[in-house]
Amino acid sequence: MAMSLGCCWSSFLAGQSMEAKSSSTLRFAPSPANLRVVRFVTSAASSKPATTGKREPRGITKPKPISPAMQALLGVQEIPRTQALKQIWAYIKQHNLQDPENKKIIMCDEKLKTIFGGRERVGFLEIAGLINPHFLK
Repeated sequence: MAMSLGCCWSSFLAGQSMEAKSSSTLRFAPSPANLRVVRFVTSAASSKPATTGKREPRGITKPKPISPAMQALLGVQEIPRTQALKQIWAYIKQHNLQDPENKKIIMCDEKLKTIFGGRERVGFLEIAGLINPHFLK
C-alpha cells in the first residue's frame, strides 16, 4: 500500500493523472488542467535592432585624457581608468614597491609620489581614488 501511495503522490506533484489498465500496470497521462504554455521570444520580436561588432566603450572603459604627471608614468595621453590602474599595478610589481611584510601597502618611489599626492605609503584600496584627479574632464 505504501508503494502505491508514493507512486500516486509523485504523479500528483508532476501534474499527471493515473489510469490503471490492470492491477499491476499504471499509465501516466498528462492532465489538461495542469499543462503550462511556454512562450519563446525570438530576436525578431525584440524592439532593439541587432548590432554587429562591439559597442562603443562607456564609463571607466572609455579613454580619457590624463594629467602630465600621469602621462610621464604611463607614456600615453589618453587611457581608460581600468587600463591605467592595470599599468600602475604592473609598474608597482615590476619595481618591487610592495611592502614585504604587508603586500597591501605600496611604498611609493618618486614617480608614484607625483601621482599619489606626495604620500610615502599608500594602501592598495586607495589607489583608484588617488588617480581620480589625474583624469581630465
